Amino acid sequence: MTLTLLLLIKAAMAVLILAIGMGARLSDILYLARRPALLMRSLVAMFVMVPLAAWLIAVSWPLAPGAKAALLVLAVSAGAPLLPRKLEKFGSPEYSFSLVVTTSLLAIVVVPLWVAALASYFDVAADISSLDVATSLAKSFLLPLAAGMALGALLPDLTARYADRATIIAGGGLTAASVLLLVLHWRLMLEIQATGMSALVALMLIALAIGHLFGGPEPGDRTALAIACVTRHVGIAVIVATTFRGPKTMVILAAYVVASVLVSIPYLRWRKRSLPISANPG
Repeated sequence: MTLTLLLLIKAAMAVLILAIGMGARLSDILYLARRPALLMRSLVAMFVMVPLAAWLIAVSWPLAPGAKAALLVLAVSAGAPLLPRKLEKFGSPEYSFSLVVTTSLLAIVVVPLWVAALASYFDVAADISSLDVATSLAKSFLLPLAAGMALGALLPDLTARYADRATIIAGGGLTAASVLLLVLHWRLMLEIQATGMSALVALMLIALAIGHLFGGPEPGDRTALAIACVTRHVGIAVIVATTFRGPKTMVILAAYVVASVLVSIPYLRWRKRSLPISANPG
């Protein structure tokens, strides 16, 4: 049952990313390259500030070693493959798309460096190569995204007709499978304990604040970067988690799902009420 649900989640994410690619253009990738100040703030927030916040929580919070490892694994697994879908009603879709592609490519270099730092911190042997990260990103994100962009360019009328339907179906499947997986493994939440869960929620709240502050003056950019800082790349997290002995992959994923929902949904509702009408596309 668990394997079936995990396969369904992977398939649903692939379809969602395919649909995101259908509505994107090649020029959207360069959106951040043309805005170096916003690019630098975004990268510092996601790849430096959030991991540092997790590190501070890990060294100051009374956590078990496994909980510390889980916290740090999630912190360094930056990337938000479904960010454009989450933020389709907020701000600039070009920014969300460019941020996803840019951070995913940068993760190939940055994540192995953070893993080396974690290995030193936990005094364990751990090794993850850029090839491992690149392979995971290619399979789970870059290939379906490129396929979607190719379909959007070659068959614009067809993709415009079916992209929204595919998004709705795949989004429903992803939500249902995730909930069932969490229900099926509810006992795993007991392994995290209250202190571990509270530390993870605290990290999500701090990450949200970091993104909101670093997003700059544009309300839509603030919202996008805040959610990007909260969102972890599950595929990368799985690779990093299996590199260390302590954290169990399912425990990490279960804790992350709960913590991210508790933090991101109220924030997005607040932003939807506070954003000016002009900030919403359409």
